[in-house]
Amino acid sequence: MADDIALVVGLGNPGPKYEGNRHNVGFMVLDVLADRIGGKFKAHKGGAEVLEGRLGSRKVVLAKPRGYMNTSGGPVVGTARFYKVQPADIVVVHDELDLPFATVRMKLGGGENGHNGLRSITKSLGTKDYHRVRFGVDRPPGRMDPADYVLRDFSLVERKELAFELDRAADAVEALLELGLEAAQNKFH
Repeated sequence: MADDIALVVGLGNPGPKYEGNRHNVGFMVLDVLADRIGGKFKAHKGGAEVLEGRLGSRKVVLAKPRGYMNTSGGPVVGTARFYKVQPADIVVVHDELDLPFATVRMKLGGGENGHNGLRSITKSLGTKDYHRVRFGVDRPPGRMDPADYVLRDFSLVERKELAFELDRAADAVEALLELGLEAAQNKFH
């Protein structure tokens, strides 16, 4: 990643009804990063709640789109344009069904794997070439619909480890910003 300002986007759905859902893990990781910066999110005209600050040596804007997951693209593009952030300096933190619980993986570009938030961002940006920090939420049990599964809260067992795992995911975001993709992957994969 370049040394310019970075936009770190956490994906989730707004409102207390969704707070503990697996689909909101991006918001949860951004809350950890906000605590590290020592600030509070504020409404921004780009369509997201934002917090400006520094993580390590990088100037960052943390952003939580204010709309629902499947409309994340507009607020991401609006915020990126306002801060003049290129796609290569955007990091999207999101839930990932294809990874075991709390597994953290980073990549640049790639497919959306049916994730409507990523699909919206890719369509709005016009490129898949932005960074992703994927937090594993595991596959749904049995024949449960994946859409229903991600809109459920983490299990009791998962919640016992969640704070620690969110902290580790926030560490991964910081490593990506500070060290670049390959070095961060070597450290966390």
